Formats: sequence, structure tokens, C-alpha cells
Amino acid sequence: MVERFKVTVTREAGYRFCSDFGDSSLPPLRMDEPPPLGDGAGPSPAQVLASATGNCLSASLLYCLARARVEPSGMRAVVEGEMARNERGRLRLERLHVRLEPELDVEQRAQLARCADLFEDYCIVTESVRGGIDVQVEVATLEALPDGAAAH
Repeated sequence: MVERFKVTVTREAGYRFCSDFGDSSLPPLRMDEPPPLGDGAGPSPAQVLASATGNCLSASLLYCLARARVEPSGMRAVVEGEMARNERGRLRLERLHVRLEPELDVEQRAQLARCADLFEDYCIVTESVRGGIDVQVEVATLEALPDGAAAH
């Protein structure tokens, strides 16, 4: 079964575009290139791709943990991107490093090891872009504190 979706991207001005997701319950997303090309009036397309990758990996890990009956008290993903020029001098998103930080109690961490071997394969975005972008994934737990704050 093929699942289809459509996003309409419309130029507003300069290099600023608005993405409409075809669902009135979803707000539009404005993206813009950073200066000097654009005005930086929104995230760049590369930042949106990095965000989508971090979100997808986080959701995949949370799903695996939920199946293992583990509910983290928090989840954060920090995604660092590297841009470089290819052999033709064209700027490309060359690498993403994703650090996932689920907040888990000490007794919950044993379940994380099992999920660490499984969850990446279920992330649609990461597995789709890996053919052209080196996506590195790291999972780092944060200890959950009683008041909901994370220890670093």
C-alpha cells in the first residue's frame, strides 16, 4: 500500500517560501534562506530537514520504548548539521549528527539497549535520506529528576 501526501510550497518574496500541508488544522511553515541569499525570516530548508530527522528518530525511539512499557519523563533531540561543497563546488548537507536524550529512570535503562538496536530502521525520514546524507545517531539518556527537570 502506498501512502500519499501533498505539501504545496509557494514563494512569498525573495527566497522566503510558505509550505501548506493541505490540512486546515496545521499552520503553514515559512522557510527562508539565511543572509546573504535570503533574509533568514524562517528556518532554512536544511534546518527543517534536520528537524524532521530529529523528530522522526525521537518518535521511533519513543514508540519502541512504549512497546517495552517504558515512558520517558522527557525526550530531546539535538541535531547538528554540516554543510560542505561537493566535487562540483555545490553546497550540500553532508552530515547530520543526532543526539537523542530520553529521560529515563535507572531501572528503565535496560529496555533502552533493546530499542537502540531496533528503532532507527523504523524512522521514515532518516532511512530515506541516508542514501545521500550521512546520518549519525547517538542516544544519550538523561536522568529523570522528581520535578521533571533533567540532570546534565
